[in-house]
Amino acid sequence: MATELTTGRAVGLAAEQKSAEVTDWAARIGWLVGLVLFIALVYWLMREGWKWRGTLQGDLPELPVVPSEPGAARLTMSGRYHGSTTAGQWLDRIVAHGLGTRSRVELTLTDAGLDVVRPGAADFFVPRERLREARLDKGIAGKVLSEGGLLVVTWEHGDKLIDSGFRSDHAAEHNEWVDTLNHMTDQSSDIDQSSDTEGAR
Repeated sequence: MATELTTGRAVGLAAEQKSAEVTDWAARIGWLVGLVLFIALVYWLMREGWKWRGTLQGDLPELPVVPSEPGAARLTMSGRYHGSTTAGQWLDRIVAHGLGTRSRVELTLTDAGLDVVRPGAADFFVPRERLREARLDKGIAGKVLSEGGLLVVTWEHGDKLIDSGFRSDHAAEHNEWVDTLNHMTDQSSDIDQSSDTEGAR
């Protein structure tokens, strides 16, 4: 009799344990489905926000393309393009015309301007007269790096000043880029002032 009771209890415990395991699996599946739906919702909201921002920036003109004869390269650089923002506002990302897409980048600086070649994303060109300044910084468009780890180039497009952030594969190159770009913008300013003076005469 005792043996039968023990056997019955064992069978009952085994059945309860099996039921609990099934219940746990159902709960886990429910949590998993909920998590997937939440991630999908966040992704959808981000995508809609990106599209909305692009619509708001629809007045930004098409990006310039490199001229047929840009001249000899002063500097070249391989690295990463980390995005563009409204100048001075490192979180105000610009997404129109693909400027919000992070990518690899090949930069070439010539007397004609800055050629930005991006594999898998839209290339663009900044004419020399549109370049405004260059500096070292640590963050742009939600990307934060070490102090001075980012080359930020400020340029004018339409009626908007834009900061574009680049990081070289060899960060030691950044200082040379800043010096050369700022020297070029200073020269361009001098030429513009001379032209204005001649015109006034």
